[in-house]
Amino acid sequence: MQVLVRDNNVDQALRVLKKKMQREGIFREMKQRKAYEKPSVRKAREKAEAVRRARKQARKTAIREGLIAAPKPKPRVGAPRRPGLAPSAAPAAAPAASA
Repeated sequence: MQVLVRDNNVDQALRVLKKKMQREGIFREMKQRKAYEKPSVRKAREKAEAVRRARKQARKTAIREGLIAAPKPKPRVGAPRRPGLAPSAAPAAAPAASA
């Protein structure tokens, strides 16, 4: 694995490296290898992971084909809001108009 350091910006290079390692599953593997894992436990874990992957793939395929609805996107915490939209102003105006 290789990360380029640009303009002596080591902090940014470390963030990129951590993200790459996270994506590759290196941290998860290091945590698993900390202690011995019995072969029977390893087989059960790998089987459960395979089932999880298969379910996820089937769910994505069903969403793509329109068989099930896509999940609603989660609200992003700390995301900058657009200046024209005030979430508290819109719901307050609707009840006042009906009263």
